[in-house]
Amino acid sequence: MVGPEAFTEVRYLSHHTQLRALGLIPQLAAAFKKAFGRDSGGLLRTYRTDDAETIVVALGSVNGTVQEVVDAMREGGSRIGSVSICSFRPFPLNALRDALQHAKRVVVLEKCLAVGLGGIVSDGVRKALSGIVLKGYTVIAGLGGRAITRASLTRLFEDAERDELEQVTFLDLNADVVSYELERESRARRSGPTAEAILRRLGAVASRIG
Repeated sequence: MVGPEAFTEVRYLSHHTQLRALGLIPQLAAAFKKAFGRDSGGLLRTYRTDDAETIVVALGSVNGTVQEVVDAMREGGSRIGSVSICSFRPFPLNALRDALQHAKRVVVLEKCLAVGLGGIVSDGVRKALSGIVLKGYTVIAGLGGRAITRASLTRLFEDAERDELEQVTFLDLNADVVSYELERESRARRSGPTAEAILRRLGAVASRIG
């Protein structure tokens, strides 16, 4: 850590290093593949995107489930594919733009919520697609370790193909519980212990809260 007289320069050098990594990461991934005969890392990986009208963007382990759903929907005639982001920082703006620019819609599936905004990955995707006209959706899923199932993803992607998603969608959201809590809060001066109330309404027993 340094004082204000040098802090800007230190942060710039960190930023500069990240930008240099955008060029080095693909080279290292190619060297790895040559040495070991398999892919590892890189900036991103595309899956069945060549003719895809709908492309799902995600990062992490959920991509395995996404690809299984893509395969099943392809068998039914859907033109869907996916992109796995391997490098979040630095964010692969140009590579992602190349992968998505011919799609009709993009669904960003992410397991992190920026409260009051939506998803953090979606911000990078929107920047990558600046100037390209297509429909984009953010889907928040798996919060708190909730399972992301093939059945839920299939319904989600089918809704996306019909452009029936909200701008920000919460996968498997229990709308009845949310509506009840919002109504309860509107009647009370204070919102009260929301988490405890939801657990009670769901029939769960919280042995300890706090």
